Amino acid sequence: MKNTLKDRIDANRLPRHIAIIMDGNGRWAEKRGNKRIFGHKNAVAAVRDTVEASAELNIQYLTLYAFSTENWKRPKMEVDALMALLVSTIHAETKTLLDNNIRLLSIGNTESLPTDVLAQLRQAEKKTAGNTGLTLVLALSYGSRWEILNAVKKLGNDITTGKVDPSQLNEKTFESYLDTTGFPDPELLIRTSGEFRISNFLLWQIAYTELFFTPTLWPDFRREHLYEAIISFQHRERRFGKTTEQIKTNTIVNS
Repeated sequence: MKNTLKDRIDANRLPRHIAIIMDGNGRWAEKRGNKRIFGHKNAVAAVRDTVEASAELNIQYLTLYAFSTENWKRPKMEVDALMALLVSTIHAETKTLLDNNIRLLSIGNTESLPTDVLAQLRQAEKKTAGNTGLTLVLALSYGSRWEILNAVKKLGNDITTGKVDPSQLNEKTFESYLDTTGFPDPELLIRTSGEFRISNFLLWQIAYTELFFTPTLWPDFRREHLYEAIISFQHRERRFGKTTEQIKTNTIVNS
């Protein structure tokens, strides 16, 4: 008898790639009469538990929306505190990543990050480059519109210089110019805090992604919430434009 949420997960039908919009830190802190940065600091435990649980389940990719291009518009005091928290957290968690065979990567306009943040990030990426377990992707100074526009600029330059024949351009070619080139598209996207929007996150990549929204504020998110999302994912029929009958037929043929 399967008594726990983890026991109910079918290990043969796991999503290869899970993406999470980590939302609700500020509201979590304000509910407790504290400044918003208090919520960001307490969110580290949620990140750690979610990453460890994903690694234990043998999820291949986990992408966390850590700081968007729009987040730069927040009050300078909050942004500065967030950047300082990023430096300390990456430094503190690098050993844990190494101990758990987790590779760290990043996407976004990372060159816009403060020098100390970028240096710590690149150092952690270099140290974990040889790890072969979970790939943890941090979306930092990331916005999907920025990413797509940046890809168009690079592609346009390669067309102009003759590196790319525009008549041969297809989705696969275009995807090679995105920050996520080499990653599978997310099969499951989780958003916390009860908001029902995508917030400029992986717009190209989530064309057929299953969406899971939870009212849980991110600092309260734990592995049990992750398990709930995965179980929900496993109960959905993913048709990719096909009919239910076609999916059932293909399943029978391939079984």
